[in-house]
Amino acid sequence: MPDTTKIKVLLAGISALILSVGIARFAYTPFLPLMLEQTELDTFYGGWLATFNYLGYLIGLLLISQINDLQIKFKFYRVNLIVAFVTTVAMGMTTDIVIWSLLRLLAGLASTAGIILAAGFVMSWLKQQGFKAQLGLHFSGLGLGIAIPGLLIVFMNQHYSWALQWIIMGFFGLLFFVPAWFWMPAPDRTSNKHFDTVKQPSKRWMNLMIAAYSCAGVGYVISATFIVAILENMPELRGKGDWIWVVLGIAAVPSCIVWDKISTRIGEVKALILSYGLLLLSIVIPATSSTLSLNIIGALLFGATFAGIVSMMLVYMGHKFPANPAKAMAKLTICYGIAQIIAPAVAAQISKITHTYTGALWLAAITVLLGMVLLGFIYKEETQRGVS
Repeated sequence: MPDTTKIKVLLAGISALILSVGIARFAYTPFLPLMLEQTELDTFYGGWLATFNYLGYLIGLLLISQINDLQIKFKFYRVNLIVAFVTTVAMGMTTDIVIWSLLRLLAGLASTAGIILAAGFVMSWLKQQGFKAQLGLHFSGLGLGIAIPGLLIVFMNQHYSWALQWIIMGFFGLLFFVPAWFWMPAPDRTSNKHFDTVKQPSKRWMNLMIAAYSCAGVGYVISATFIVAILENMPELRGKGDWIWVVLGIAAVPSCIVWDKISTRIGEVKALILSYGLLLLSIVIPATSSTLSLNIIGALLFGATFAGIVSMMLVYMGHKFPANPAKAMAKLTICYGIAQIIAPAVAAQISKITHTYTGALWLAAITVLLGMVLLGFIYKEETQRGVS
């Protein structure tokens, strides 16, 4: 298979991530401060809009986990690309909180196109063509999905209203819609059948993985949803939140490739424990300091870990369930999705009561620490079974 085809497939997956996750889902974070300033939206309902977004993501995961037909999965992938574009443009056409909630719900559902479906299609295609089934390059789309739209937002903030920014962002997404649609190969109905005899992990292993990943979900979603607003609320950092968001995204771009190499060198579970530790540090920094340099370091650490955790977890799951990796990835991510629904709502309530995000950050930090403990149990179990 020509290398140009491999490049196109990888670019299709990256483009799907930028459109469906970076634009349709993540752009809400840097847009939030401007929406709080220029509309009647407050921090409480801002948190609830994030909750609806993650509820849509959970609905998408539940649907994928029940679909065995790869052709139906592929059609669902393409529908979600369209939904990602439409919901982004539509966010700038209303100020109705109910419609906003529906749009964030649908945008969350659409984000499964890049983070689950495209990942499964790319991983399966790489295996079928005899390439190494790592997704570091694919998940660099998470960082690009923050950095590229983030740079556009930094520019737009100087010239346009919040509403026009949403509309411009949606049409900007068409640049990624085209390769995501045309370069992603449709899955072969029979190509994964020889993987059906691979022995699957124990139920205890699966439960520990789900719980550990859910803990990462809490840590990630609180920071990802509120980090720009948190930094903008610090007098020393006012006006710099969007730039720190871009820095975070830039750090995430190479992180998945780096974590691929680390996991190959020291083992997947050890690499996950290390990444959780760095994620924990990235959350503690803004909870304890308003210093610009430290918060830049915290943003770099967050960018360098959250995408890597997603990549390593999903690749790990794909290795354990090679016959239908997207379905296994969806099952793993369901509780992660539930955590993403509950955590922003809880964080919003804490911020409303305390008038600060510090309590929410400490909740995130404690939960990530619990995830590290759960990964320790997984490492112990796999060591006893002779798995690195």
